[in-house]
Formats: sequence, C-alpha cells, structure tokens
Amino acid sequence: MPEQADGADALAAAQKFGASKPNVARIYDYLLGGTDHFAADRQAAEQLIALIPNLAALAKANRTFLAAAVRQVARDGIRQYLDIGAGLPTSPSVHECARAVVPDARVVYVDNDSAAVAHAQALLTGDGLIAIEGDAGQPEAIMADPRLGALINLTEPVCVLLVSLLHFFPAAEADMIVGAFRRRMVPGSYLVISQGSGGDDVPSEDVRSTYRGEATLTGRPAAEIAAYFEGFDLLPPGLVPVTDWTAAEQGYYPRLPPQRQQDPTSVPATILGGVGRKST
Repeated sequence: MPEQADGADALAAAQKFGASKPNVARIYDYLLGGTDHFAADRQAAEQLIALIPNLAALAKANRTFLAAAVRQVARDGIRQYLDIGAGLPTSPSVHECARAVVPDARVVYVDNDSAAVAHAQALLTGDGLIAIEGDAGQPEAIMADPRLGALINLTEPVCVLLVSLLHFFPAAEADMIVGAFRRRMVPGSYLVISQGSGGDDVPSEDVRSTYRGEATLTGRPAAEIAAYFEGFDLLPPGLVPVTDWTAAEQGYYPRLPPQRQQDPTSVPATILGGVGRKST
C-alpha cells in the first residue's frame, strides 16, 4: 500500500507508481474512501470536488450501481464477466458480487494502468480470476488476448462492464469501443454501462488541467448514452442516474471523505447507468 512506505522504500514506491502525478485509478480510490493513493492524487481529487461538488457521492453511487448490476446479471445465471477499465481493486468486487450468486463465475479485469493490474494480480487468488493490462481504446486487441481467451468464451453469453470509463474518451472513440464489444457479444449477453452526463456542464478544460493533461471528461446527453444499448433490452429501472440504484444497496463502502465547503459556482454532475440484455 502506498501509504505504508517510508525512507528509501517510499522513494522507490514513488518512482514505480508515478506518485508525483495524479492517477485516474488512485483518484477514484480516494473518492471511494480507499487508501491506495498519494498526495498528488488527494490534491487532484480535492480540486475535482471543488469543480464538481457531488463527485465523491457520485463515485460511491457508481460503485454501488456496479455491484447491484452484477448481482442482477448473476441472477440470470451469467458465469463470464469482463470488467474493462477495472482500476484498483475495490470491495465488493465484480467477482465477489457474481460469486455470491454464481459460485463458479469467471472474471477478467482489464486496465491500462500497470500498477493497478499488478495490485489486482497480487490480490486475486483461486481459479477463474485474472487481471490483464489492456487499452480500452483497442477493444479488438483486448478480446484477442490469449489470456482472456483461456478464461472467457465469447461464443457464450458474457457480461461486459464499461463502468465509469467511456466519459474519459471522445464521443466517437467511446462509440467505437462500445460497438466493438457489442458486435462480439452473443444473444443473452449483458452490457453494463455508466457514463457521465450533462454535456457542456462538465468543466472539461479544468478537469484536464487537474489530471495534468492525462484525462478529460466528455459528458453526453441521455439519448446518446441510450444508443449504446442498441440491440439490447434495458432492464428495470432503465437508464437512470446511478444514485437511483443506491436505495437497496447501502452499507457496502467505507465512509467517504468529509464534505468540503463548496464554491457556489461549482458544477454538479450526473452519471447515468444502465444494464442491457442482448436480444438478437
């Protein structure tokens, strides 16, 4: 854990994990109340909270949505899960939620952050669970990875999770990513998506500056997010704010960082989430 290193170990850890620059996965971990982050990540997170005052609450609600969606999919007997942009391990994880319903569920976690993947690999034990490094912007390469192929059979129903990921890509690239996975999914498969909404309300230039140019946010209208589910039947409650999924899913996550006094000119944000089942 980054916070446990000191002296020479701290310097080595900082060099290995890029501690001097904010990291998307570690910022998200901070927003969830985790411990796997450095000072640069905490500072960036606080800057983002100043811009988007409900960001920490949205992060928690988004993770709650993921857990609720996986349990819902598992109840339909789905045994294969592909979590794209998985980030740092967080409990309850996809495999914890799925295996609570389907004990032999198989999960492949994919992220482009080598440190996040290494952390996940160190924690994952037992058969049917792997973490691999892969770029969500190259979905065909992910699906062609022999490590994925050894665990996931794409000729059978699979659940693909693109949770809090697509808003880090320009709209055209996000459409390409979804389309590539959607085409390879057979009938009976599930697509789980959460995506920032609000269009121009999200201060993308300020966000890019906070991430030091490594990320921005592309909020999209609900109608464009709904188009991701072409050929899929949306499960109740449909495409709704992820905060609407929290009522029955309370109590899973650590206490969030304390709320800060917010600038009254700061911008609220919304993340929409949906679960679709491929019908044809």
